[in-house]
Amino acid sequence: MFSFRTTPIQEQLDRGLVDGRVGVFCTQNCWDAASDRYVHEIFRDRGNLVRVFGPRDAELTPGTNHIEFSQEELEGLDAVVVEIQDVGTRYFNYTRDVMRLLSVRARMEEGPSIYIIDHINPAGRDVEGSIPAVDADLWTPRVAHRHGLTLGELCHLYHTEIEARYPLHIISARCSDQSVMPWTIAPASDIPGMFTCYMYSGGGLWNNTSITPAIGTSRPYEYFGAPFVRPENPAFVPKPEGVKMRPCSFTPSAGRYEGEVCNGYQILLTPGARYHSLLHTLLLMRWFAERYSQFEMFPELFTKVADPVIEEYLRSGITYDVVQEHVKVEEQKWIRKAKRFLLYDDAPCRIK
Repeated sequence: MFSFRTTPIQEQLDRGLVDGRVGVFCTQNCWDAASDRYVHEIFRDRGNLVRVFGPRDAELTPGTNHIEFSQEELEGLDAVVVEIQDVGTRYFNYTRDVMRLLSVRARMEEGPSIYIIDHINPAGRDVEGSIPAVDADLWTPRVAHRHGLTLGELCHLYHTEIEARYPLHIISARCSDQSVMPWTIAPASDIPGMFTCYMYSGGGLWNNTSITPAIGTSRPYEYFGAPFVRPENPAFVPKPEGVKMRPCSFTPSAGRYEGEVCNGYQILLTPGARYHSLLHTLLLMRWFAERYSQFEMFPELFTKVADPVIEEYLRSGITYDVVQEHVKVEEQKWIRKAKRFLLYDDAPCRIK
């Protein structure tokens, strides 16, 4: 059972929400600026809030970007209300946690209805990359690296693909307060700024190499580097049109190279540029691999990429024009698939 609803969660009259036992699966983004309260406070005030599933530590603490739960904690609930801010990339931790929730619920004979409070995608409708051709990370949905969907559309797709039979209800993104943009409250400790979501589809891959994307600084994914990097003239660094590369240094306070001085680059987008982070990151990884013996690509990188053609390019087996054409075809394939699950008038599109 699937439904798309156009009134806010507090106006829904389903018995499970009004009189039932409710769990709320959320991050700090479940705060509503129009009412000055968190979504779980709606059900606390009604007296039927049973459990809040949330990150295990302070909202902007590195290393805590997961929501842990068990099937036993879902048993006995009548409804689970989900409100996180997705960032548009398939390996975002909180999105993967939501996919796990949908999957765990599908294995239960009886259990709660799931309500997804939708929001616009801060990375927009642009698409990057390919659908996984091999097994990806556990709970990672089979969508393009940068998928161009909202969380509600993503859940609609996943619910369909796992052939779930439990009720899934999407609360339209148009019901949310539009006075606060989706990046105003940081979706996670490593997604702090307005431009971070545009960097994450490719920049997130640095986490599985010996170069850090500046986790533990105020500008992750815009900056990247390592102690062994010696910045060169930016004119010789690979970059697409509309992008500038600034040599820089930083000292992470967490993650890889914590407390060490790293040298690298900052990615600067010129006004109006549509940035294909994945292809740019692939170019940069090949470039670093050719210059630094200390640069390593760990096995987790290829699991996350989940594409043998991209992997072959990173291993220097094919040229850039081949992988670029492959990505173009895969993006067109994904856009055709995604159209079946759209809930809004605008549609995903390629960056040309």
